[in-house]
Amino acid sequence: MRVSRVQAEENRQTVINVASRLFREHGFDGIGLKDLMEGAGLTQGAFYKQFESKDDLAAQASRRALENALGRWSAAAQANPQDPLGAVVAFYLSMGHRAERMDGCPVIALGSDAARQGADVKASFEAGIRDYLEMLGGWIGEAGGEKVGGQPGGKAMAILSTMVGAVVLSRAVNDEQMSKRFLQAAAESVLTGLSAGEAQEGPRQ
Repeated sequence: MRVSRVQAEENRQTVINVASRLFREHGFDGIGLKDLMEGAGLTQGAFYKQFESKDDLAAQASRRALENALGRWSAAAQANPQDPLGAVVAFYLSMGHRAERMDGCPVIALGSDAARQGADVKASFEAGIRDYLEMLGGWIGEAGGEKVGGQPGGKAMAILSTMVGAVVLSRAVNDEQMSKRFLQAAAESVLTGLSAGEAQEGPRQ
């Protein structure tokens, strides 16, 4: 039975959505095409009608995962417009997010894997990371003027590095108290460090 163009596109989007979650759980090389397609309720034979290669799917799934993650940042910020950074820090550096293997931040789940992938996967991650940094920069006053050569500001980079690294470390240990402390220490570092910097700079004109 021939699949309509509409159904074929729906199937393709389903595969991208499922792959974005399964890659985060297993890694790019930790799951094969057969299991990916089964997860989407499709046969392996349908894969090459929709994607050029597994690398093509990995790039598109990475883009989808990062778009979803950015949406979560936006939702957290909108829920607390008086303190958007604090809201994002609270959810990102939480034990709940630590436990979200399939739905958590793809930079945490796949960052080291992405470093070993091709240019298209890296481009998806770079675009998503730049979006993170732009959002952070807007909250801490680095938008526009403090960028150097079109690159994000150093404060935003330091905050993102601290947050990502803390969740990676918290997932790497068995000791639950140590895991919590990594998250708490990172949150304290981000928020108190930012407050101290603002105090030194004085009020903005």
